Amino acid sequence: MHLLTRLLVGATVLLSCAGALSANQIRIKDLVEFDGVRGNDLVGYGLVVGLNGTGDGLRNAPFTEEIMANILERLGVNVSGEQFRPKNVAAVIVTASLPPFARAGGQIDVTVSAIGDASSLLGGTLVMTPLNAADGEIYAVAQGTILAGGAAAEGAAAAVVQGVPTSGVIPSGARVEREVAFDLGSLESLRLALREPDFTTARRIEAAINGAYGRAVAVMLDSGTVRFDIGRSRAPSPAHALATVENLLVVPERKARVVVDQRSGTIVMGEDVRISRIAVSQGNLTLRVEEAPVVVQPNPFAEGETVVVPRSRAEIEEEAGVGLAEVPQGTTLSEVVAGLNALGVSPRDMIDILKTIKAAGALHAEFVVR
Repeated sequence: MHLLTRLLVGATVLLSCAGALSANQIRIKDLVEFDGVRGNDLVGYGLVVGLNGTGDGLRNAPFTEEIMANILERLGVNVSGEQFRPKNVAAVIVTASLPPFARAGGQIDVTVSAIGDASSLLGGTLVMTPLNAADGEIYAVAQGTILAGGAAAEGAAAAVVQGVPTSGVIPSGARVEREVAFDLGSLESLRLALREPDFTTARRIEAAINGAYGRAVAVMLDSGTVRFDIGRSRAPSPAHALATVENLLVVPERKARVVVDQRSGTIVMGEDVRISRIAVSQGNLTLRVEEAPVVVQPNPFAEGETVVVPRSRAEIEEEAGVGLAEVPQGTTLSEVVAGLNALGVSPRDMIDILKTIKAAGALHAEFVVR
């Protein structure tokens, strides 16, 4: 019975270790981009109508009047020489991304952004707008009701704006009219481009692919590229080969990195961050200047004038710090965090401390400031 208990405990430990290892495994499709299998950016210039008096002021945006006249003339309405200045239209830029292998007749999402002085696109409708790619050809046509994420309200003496009402989206608002020519079936080899170049990760991807096929079908070219020989994989088609490769699991290697955002005071550390043994002292200085002017005036019925005599008080206060605190050498992320928390400072002060530790050569990680 004692032996059985030991075996059960050992099996539990092994399962726990296996679970921890599998939790760190990432699919290859989440680590790489397949060379040639990419989307294309589209852009167009259009008109939004149906706004509730929140459109462009045509005196400040003459291009809105021009595009509106062009649209009406295409619809058979002659507006030559007419003076019309509606407040329910706005000129916009329409952007979208054409995904790989998008076929004619498919639908994609579009983003609509005002380029004039319109105050809101809420409730507006985008009129038929062609979307061009970098080659100047039209690949999609957009039209539909805009969903704006912001809100705006205005009164006689005050106004309030929440979010960005001058930008919105149209889900499935564009229809694909032209396909991008790309013959995947004729490829004999394909390059896998790592989103985060790393020699160790590239080597593990190479080993995972070769292990899945039982032969050398992949080779690492550099830290960011692995070439996959589709012909040697003996798959029925390149699509079948990629479907197998993209779901293989790999444990990626990450650089030790500390990322700080000075605007919000956010600090993010990777698990591989290490700090050498170091002593840190941190304190704050407060400068206070107070003005208390004194009014001096002559006695009643006496000659003279009233004057204001300045009275200023300036002082510097230094808050009591934690003295010289020792941050022990960190072997794990939890030990690093515990050592830094021992200083008892705010996140914004922690950013300055991390900068100083990095300058002292004790922070063994890439330091990124945004």
